[in-house]
Amino acid sequence: MAHQLSLHFNHHTLHLVNRKRNLISHSNRHLPLHSLLNNTTTAIHSTNQRIISSSSRNRRFGFLTPRVLQNQEVANESEHQEQISQVSSKEEEEVKELLVEQSIWIQMKEIVLFTGPAIGLWLCGPLMSLIDTAVVGQGSSIELAALGPATVFCDYLGYLFMFLSIATSNMVATALAKQDREEVQHHISVLLFIGLVCGLVMLLFTMLFGATTLAAFTGPANVHLVPAANTYVQIRGLAWPSLLVGLVAQSASLGMKDSWGPLKALAVASIINGIGDIILCRYLGYGIAGAAWATLASQVVASYMMSQTLIKKGYKAFSFSIPSGKEFLSIFSLAAPVFVSLVLKMAFYALLVYFATSMGTHTTAAHQVMVQIFTLCTVCGEPISQTAQSFMPELMYGVNRSLVKVGVTHSLISKDLSSNLIYTVSVLELSLVLS
Repeated sequence: MAHQLSLHFNHHTLHLVNRKRNLISHSNRHLPLHSLLNNTTTAIHSTNQRIISSSSRNRRFGFLTPRVLQNQEVANESEHQEQISQVSSKEEEEVKELLVEQSIWIQMKEIVLFTGPAIGLWLCGPLMSLIDTAVVGQGSSIELAALGPATVFCDYLGYLFMFLSIATSNMVATALAKQDREEVQHHISVLLFIGLVCGLVMLLFTMLFGATTLAAFTGPANVHLVPAANTYVQIRGLAWPSLLVGLVAQSASLGMKDSWGPLKALAVASIINGIGDIILCRYLGYGIAGAAWATLASQVVASYMMSQTLIKKGYKAFSFSIPSGKEFLSIFSLAAPVFVSLVLKMAFYALLVYFATSMGTHTTAAHQVMVQIFTLCTVCGEPISQTAQSFMPELMYGVNRSLVKVGVTHSLISKDLSSNLIYTVSVLELSLVLS
């Protein structure tokens, strides 16, 4: 286009020069030569000025060069890219929000599916003790009162070994988060050995010092309760090794986020305990000894079923390994704070039973009924604790580590804990009103 404009300019200039020459030759032939040259130069200059002004007008009204057009296209394309990037960033934010919402719902579903059966799992133990209390209380108030110090010796000492449960759940869940099955099996074998040793120690302690401990606990004013309580304790003491081995197997399943297997085992155990109490105590007249045998049978069956649950998962439930010094210190560092906390808690409840026992037989019997109802309500928070132990290691130490999900899981567990707290308080208020 610039080349055409230049040709047009030259052609137009030559045409004007020729025209001026004709004018000189005709009308101005009598003028001097320098005047004629000046007139010609002036005409050419004016013609150039008109061409330049015409070019500026053309540029003003949109006649642009190819370079200017190219720059304008680049600017438009960059603006278009910016608009696309803004739209894509908004879409990415919407997708992220949608994924976060879906992740929250998925975690809520997992927590509910785990916590629901776990609640029943933790209720089975106090429920069996409550069944013992109800059945024994139908026969003798002395045996009902004797259940107070007897359950302190059996159940409360059993709660002290919950440090095994916590250590097993945490170590198994952490090893699974690292996707190391060999490490999981090694932890299970080591903790099974520790559980077996602790069970054998408790069996010997019960056989040698059971009666002496009960006599010191009940005091000289309630010596008549010691024979019945000692009968119950000696029978229940036979289950100590099986009880603690089953506790480790149960906790290993919970560390694998499986609460249905242990729940099935304890549900069967509760049924066996209830049927055994009715048959042995009500129909055969064994009294407190019958309740102890029924509880012993239910605990052995539950331990066996929990071990079978581990075997179905591909682990060796009857493999025992002696821990090294380093492994023992690792377990001790994990379980020691929990053990101290449990000791203080159980000491508090044991003192309650001790002071209630010093008030007489009927007061001790009434306290035994109320403390079993209280225990049934207070364990509702334990499944929330177990949920945190099972879910947190994967998010904190696993392959797919996510601290954001840790916060989300923590908030969801806190909400479940608050709802369980409200439930517990309401049930306690109802029990106080009924009493």
